[in-house]
Amino acid sequence: MRSATPLLHHLPLFLTLLRAALAPVMILLAYYLPSSIGFASCLIVALVSDIYDGKIARRLGVATANLRRLDSIADSIFYVAATYCVWHLHKEIITDNAVPLILLLALEMARYFFDLAKFKREASYHMWSSKLWGLFLFAGFFSALVFGESGYPVCLAIYWGLVADIEGLLISMILPVWKNDVPSFVHALKLRKSLQTSE
Repeated sequence: MRSATPLLHHLPLFLTLLRAALAPVMILLAYYLPSSIGFASCLIVALVSDIYDGKIARRLGVATANLRRLDSIADSIFYVAATYCVWHLHKEIITDNAVPLILLLALEMARYFFDLAKFKREASYHMWSSKLWGLFLFAGFFSALVFGESGYPVCLAIYWGLVADIEGLLISMILPVWKNDVPSFVHALKLRKSLQTSE
């Protein structure tokens, strides 16, 4: 039992790294064995790991800032790979949504460079809007990679991504210092006020 406790504390890290490790698996599937079952399995495992890594980390008291940053990085790696898979297998889904996708990419890059310039590190807010975006991304990629279809799931994933990125950029503008786990811009405003009061 004593040896089980340290291993259990590494479970959130394992789940986070698992999500990142699924990225090359998805690309290999796209190139060598395009399979609805394979893509569905990867997407479901990624979603479950994304939901539970943070919950388990908080439950075990190991939800450090570095782990939360790694969680965000793992999300980015996985979904970039998933996007590449859609491009490789169903280019029309990408080209049909080129304009909003370019806007989304521009916002993502703007957020990254703004955070890097202001805080010297990437953001890791885990906003409510980004959590909802994670569910929409799952539905969108499931539709594209498992069924080969675009439609409402893909559009919703893209356009809600714009909403989440705008809120993330707004939070970065509001906060005077880097903070992780900021659920919304309202929380950012309250946090800014409390930081100014304590000075």
